[in-house]
Amino acid sequence: MPFVLDNSVVTGWYIEDQATDYSESIAAKLETDRAIVPALWELEFANVLKTACTRGKLAIDTARQIVDNICALPIEIDHATPGPRQLLELAVRYNLSSYDAAYLELAMRHGLPIACQDGKLREASRAAGITIL
Repeated sequence: MPFVLDNSVVTGWYIEDQATDYSESIAAKLETDRAIVPALWELEFANVLKTACTRGKLAIDTARQIVDNICALPIEIDHATPGPRQLLELAVRYNLSSYDAAYLELAMRHGLPIACQDGKLREASRAAGITIL
């Protein structure tokens, strides 16, 4: 079954101090399944890599290779971003950033479980009846 993939999990695949057993188990899940991410994931993903390069955690050539590797995975980008009103309402209701609200909205709209390591998003997902992988 497809699942919504939060960038907090993806980060653990290439930033050593963010890696967890959980992030590794989700990476293994992509061998037999596919993930869906909101369009803002592309921005978050690129920003985390750029920040890691700036902080000396990654070399730019390594970051470029990571992009190529991640883009080859079965991760579908959902470009049907909800409007700011809907994101605001979810963010306020569940005490989330609007960015995390986009992941929650995607899981709710598709009725999919979510893979995330972010505490607030996990809590909000449970409150909204979304299964956490």
